[in-house]
Amino acid sequence: MATENIIMAMVKAGGNRQECHEAIRVLSQEAAAVVKEQGRDNDLMERIRRSSYFSPIHGQLDALLEPSGFIGRAPSQVTKFLVEEVKPSLKPYANQLDRISELDL
Repeated sequence: MATENIIMAMVKAGGNRQECHEAIRVLSQEAAAVVKEQGRDNDLMERIRRSSYFSPIHGQLDALLEPSGFIGRAPSQVTKFLVEEVKPSLKPYANQLDRISELDL
């Protein structure tokens, strides 16, 4: 998802979609090799930040990679689930929920 956002931003900045896709593919394969062969972290985003090809959108990368842009309706779905499913399920045990319990593993 993040790379698609990067491609769209590059196209808006005047880049060629196919060239951008290829640049990301090459950098992705390089990053994957580092993970698979050296056991290091995936550094794809750092590679994109260092790439002169992506310089037209370097200033937008933090916003494009903002995690909140990838969670969709999850917060409202969790709230709805808690209100409609969890809270009613806990109601019969309301008098026991004030107790402090310990669990030793």
